[in-house]
Formats: sequence, structure tokens, C-alpha cells
Amino acid sequence: MRTHRLMRWGITALVVVFALSLANVPRAGAQQQKIIIRLGHVGFPDSLFELTAQEFARRVNRELAGRVEVRVFHSSQLGTDEDMIRGVRVGALEMFLPSTIMSSVDDAFGVFEMPYIIVNRRHMKAVAEHPEIKKMLLEAQAVKGLRLLAYWENGYRHVTNNVRAINKPDDLKGIKLRIPRGVWRQKMFQTYGANPTPMAFAEVFSALQTGVMDGQENPLAQIWGAKFHEVQKFLSMTGHVYTPAYPTAGETWWQKVPPDIRLTIKRIAEEVGDYARQQGERLDNSLVAEMKKANPKLAVNEVDKRAFIAASARIYDDFSKEVPSGAGLVKLIQSLAPR
Repeated sequence: MRTHRLMRWGITALVVVFALSLANVPRAGAQQQKIIIRLGHVGFPDSLFELTAQEFARRVNRELAGRVEVRVFHSSQLGTDEDMIRGVRVGALEMFLPSTIMSSVDDAFGVFEMPYIIVNRRHMKAVAEHPEIKKMLLEAQAVKGLRLLAYWENGYRHVTNNVRAINKPDDLKGIKLRIPRGVWRQKMFQTYGANPTPMAFAEVFSALQTGVMDGQENPLAQIWGAKFHEVQKFLSMTGHVYTPAYPTAGETWWQKVPPDIRLTIKRIAEEVGDYARQQGERLDNSLVAEMKKANPKLAVNEVDKRAFIAASARIYDDFSKEVPSGAGLVKLIQSLAPR
């Protein structure tokens, strides 16, 4: 029921936002009015997405007071990731915060779907600040109607389910696992033996509660924010993938924003990347205990990561062969890992 309401609201909101956006674009020769930036995301109020988006809004609203106001919409209020991509491309929405879905926009983003490629957050910071990687991934999206401003964080992903504890890849065999849309995440879990099914984030709680899905995989902050731990028996600390998030504007709208404002927003977005990674680490260090307190029956276990890494070789091979820049991008990111 909650999902249906959210989806109806998302569709209605995008229509309203499109109409409002016509009055929100600066016009040449007219006295500049305050620019309202609607920033949508799928995370719930306690998620890292919401925490980071609100921090971005605070900084922009403070520094550009009177000229710009960022308003954050959480919990898929403006629709699914797919809805919001369409919205920013046609000018119905100014900004949104995608993550895994970017691998469906550009195959090169599948590099962040390679298991265990990001070894820690210091490594991710080096990747985020590397000029060539920015050019290959972020800047290349402008021609597709998306202006990706920086790397924020979704986080290290772990598996929850109601069937069994996951210690090694074979334990995933036969488990109905919700995943976000993305070909490489699907290939990864198929390789491990699971039955992965893409599903909108807003629908996952109900699917777990009713048994439509046995489990799901997400960062701890998303699991906590969506309360998945309340309807799952096992939390296995696989840490199989680190997913960035990308504060993203619609390119057509972005080019109509005054240049000095664009520079300030982009700088703040890049600065908030450090905040996102710091908060992600803080939450990783505290949320397991909070989940066990909220659900004492939740069983938490570490996994055999060597077994997962060994089982992942085929995924790297396929990515390197199927994506033109794949092999070079993997090599470059791996070369930035701390020694």
C-alpha cells in the first residue's frame, strides 16, 4: 500500500514539477529570481542518501542564500530512479541522486559492480579525484542529458535473507534475491548461484515481508533506513560491492544556470563527497549493533571473502571483454588502491 501511494505521488509530482520548472529557469534579460533545485532520491529518511543530500542542501542554501534554494525529496517521492532520470532529461526535475542505475546508462559504470574492486574509502577518494576517471565516467554523460557533479556514497553492500546465513557463494544457490537494475549486478549473483530479480527500492520491504523475495543486498545505511532488518533473519557481511552515488543535474537545465552558480554548486558537491564517505564509515561502525538491538533475532555473520573473490574472476573477464574501456578502467582503478 505504501509503495502504491509513493508511486502515484511520484508520477503526479513529476507532472507538477515539470510545470513549475518552466518558471524556475533563469531567462536572459529578466531580473534573476531565486532558483529552486528539487533533489530527489529513493532513500528513506534515515538513509545515507538523505543525510548527504540534506548536508548538500544546507551548504548550497547557506552559500547561495537568496539566489538558490535546494529542496530534498526522499523515499521515491518523485518516482523511481528510472522516473527521475527521465525527469531530469526533459527538465521536469533539476537534480537526483542515482547509484547502481548508472551502469544501465553507461556500461563503463559497471566497473563499480566488480566485486571487491574498491578496497576501502581512502581508495574510493583517490578514484573520485582522479582526472582521467572523472573524464571517462562523469563528464562523458553530458551528451546523454545528465550532468554528474561528483562521487558521493551509497556504500559497501551486504546480503540479508530469510533462508540461511551466507558464508560462501554456494550458500546463495536458489535464493530469490532482490537487486537494483543493472546487468553486472545480475551477472554477479547469477554467477554465485542466486536467483536475482531487479525491483524498485520502494517495493522491497513488502516483497521481503510477504516472501515474494527471500532477500536483498544493500549498504547497511540503506538496510537500516528502509527497515529491512525488521523482516529478515540473516545479515551476512559480504561487502561484495562498493557503490558510489552521483549527484546529478539535467544537462539542459544546468546550462541555463548562471556560470558562477554552477561553479559553486559543483564545488560544494565535490566537497560533500568527503562528508558522504565519512558518514558512511560512521554508520558502518554503528548500525549492526543498532539492527541487533531493534531485532534481537537477527543473526549476523562474517563471510569467506576469499571464496567470493575467487568466484568473481569470470565477472571481471566478461566486463573486460564486453565493455570497450573495461580492461583499462579496471586496471586504472586497481592501480590507485593504497599500498
